[in-house]
Amino acid sequence: MNYLAHIYLSGDNDLVTIGNFIADGIKGKLYKKHPKDIQIGILLHRNIDTFTDAHPIVRQSTKRLHEKYGHYSGIIVDILYDHFLAKNWSKYSNTPLKDYVENFYDSLETHYELLSLRIQKMMPYMMTDNWLLSYASIEGISRVLDGMNRRTKNRSGMDEAVNELELFYSEFETEFSIFFDELIRFSKEKLQEHTHNIIE
Repeated sequence: MNYLAHIYLSGDNDLVTIGNFIADGIKGKLYKKHPKDIQIGILLHRNIDTFTDAHPIVRQSTKRLHEKYGHYSGIIVDILYDHFLAKNWSKYSNTPLKDYVENFYDSLETHYELLSLRIQKMMPYMMTDNWLLSYASIEGISRVLDGMNRRTKNRSGMDEAVNELELFYSEFETEFSIFFDELIRFSKEKLQEHTHNIIE
């Protein structure tokens, strides 16, 4: 899953959310150097990624893209699923997306010293262009995919994936909806499990 989903699935604890958000940059057992709530977020992120990568519905979405985009298909699906989460946000949260995103940005600034250097460098771009809110529109997703393509030096062709999004829009949305309900339940179980098991 992409940024918005990971943030949402972290629950209401700001430090768990920060841990989930920075998790990609924390390798192996290095997570144990962090405070308990950060550790919980990092482990939860790993659980979410493992669950997502193995899920048959996600693989169904990925398969639709694989011939054209190869191993980038999974990254594209993560981004497309964030679009459907943002678009259907009111189904999942009583807090408007704009307010939710602003609260998250405030939390990043509050806990700036806990962020990795990579995240600290990324923050200004993320906040200025308001990535998380932009996911709700096809135009926003198109910009994200274009940026991802530039990062691969135009090798991935990910900027063209908005065409598949529009062509198979209802299929992707249905797959996301079914999968995400399962992922929410799974994430809540893992959150409780890690909260119980990790000792300060």
